[in-house]
Amino acid sequence: PALRRLSHHLLAHYQKGTRPVRDWRTTTTVAIDLMVYAILSVDEKNQVLTTYIWYRQHWTDEFLKWDPARFDNLTQISLPVESIWVPDILINEFVDVGKSPHVPYVYVSHHGEVQNLKPIQVMTACSLDIYNFPFDVQNCSLTFTSWLHHIRDINLSLWRQPELVKFDRSVFMNQGEWELLYILSRFQEFSVKSSDSYAEMKFYVVIRRRPLFYTVSLLLPSIFLMVMDIVGFYLPPNSGERVSFKITLLLGYSVFLIIVSDTLPATAVGTPLIGIYFVVCMALLVISLTETILIVRLVHKQDLQPHVPGWLKHLLLERATVLLCIRDRKKFSQSRTQSSDLSRQAENHDSTAKLTSYGYEDPRECGALGGTRPALAFASRTEGSAVLQGVLRETTAIRQLLEKREEFRDVAREWLQVGYVLDILLFRAYLAAVLAYSITLGTLWSVWR
Repeated sequence: PALRRLSHHLLAHYQKGTRPVRDWRTTTTVAIDLMVYAILSVDEKNQVLTTYIWYRQHWTDEFLKWDPARFDNLTQISLPVESIWVPDILINEFVDVGKSPHVPYVYVSHHGEVQNLKPIQVMTACSLDIYNFPFDVQNCSLTFTSWLHHIRDINLSLWRQPELVKFDRSVFMNQGEWELLYILSRFQEFSVKSSDSYAEMKFYVVIRRRPLFYTVSLLLPSIFLMVMDIVGFYLPPNSGERVSFKITLLLGYSVFLIIVSDTLPATAVGTPLIGIYFVVCMALLVISLTETILIVRLVHKQDLQPHVPGWLKHLLLERATVLLCIRDRKKFSQSRTQSSDLSRQAENHDSTAKLTSYGYEDPRECGALGGTRPALAFASRTEGSAVLQGVLRETTAIRQLLEKREEFRDVAREWLQVGYVLDILLFRAYLAAVLAYSITLGTLWSVWR
């Protein structure tokens, strides 16, 4: 058969140990090409990229030429790869041998052109930048070069045009986490310490992570918890429910960080921006809890609580209310103060009137009627005055107790007013800090993306 005769004709006196040129000065040019089939894994901790590529190369073998007319017009034949010379083209970034299938044959045309096509699982070292995770774009290089032969023996070229290689996603399986953007190619010469130069063909594989999964599972729960923390400020500051609510949020956020810690990429180079985002959110929750504890402590009613200092009352109840546009609270405070003063004056007037009617007449009237009244009436009035004096002492003690209690209530009411104004002031400052932080973070992510 023609195939067997041609194979015997080509390999009978073939020597695969030497470069297939008749003149040793002739350079063997190897044209290479690749197509990315799949992105298998990206190991951020070990800085390793695992890809599956379709690799192609062809070169001219001057000892594998024949006349098709002598062999039944055969123009190409497949030969065992172990029987002919194959260039030692390797990838510089190789870190481990992947599970690549072995292709035992190559195609040879009657002009001596050898085509070696094979799929390769490539595990290469790559400098992965995860700072803007999960909106990161990675650029990993695959450098093909001859490990032994310098550029005078083996030169490299590109099989197809660079534009065709750049946007070729015809075989890429794009249903995973990573999306292939483009593949850049560049030829360069490499030399070490003025030694012989080596030809290198670099392919830059640019991939982008799909952020939808991480946005749903990482960013949205954190945003919801921060929104609930802001809503918690609308709970009354004089109730203890706000403290327990804030503590529950902080505990829930801590559990959330423990759950997502395995999802975040870990490297020794730096921390991703989303990690900084989580830390700042935790710090904001702690600040919010601290502010809540301060306000609750401030407005908590105590019997021995001192009066509000004048400078603090002037600063918060007058200046801050105008600045924060909460004039109604100032009016409420003034009305409550005026009503308490009026009620106190009314109580004093009523008690004085009662005591006067029961035991304290006008001394001028007592002097005018003293000579006409009998001595028995005077004695009975003296005994009645002693009883009334005892009742007066008891009434005075009760009155002092009520006034003291009312004073404590006024002090507590003043501190409550101060607490409300201070709570609004701190809430607006906290809200401004959260908004500024969100805008800054969103701007950084959008710019990097």
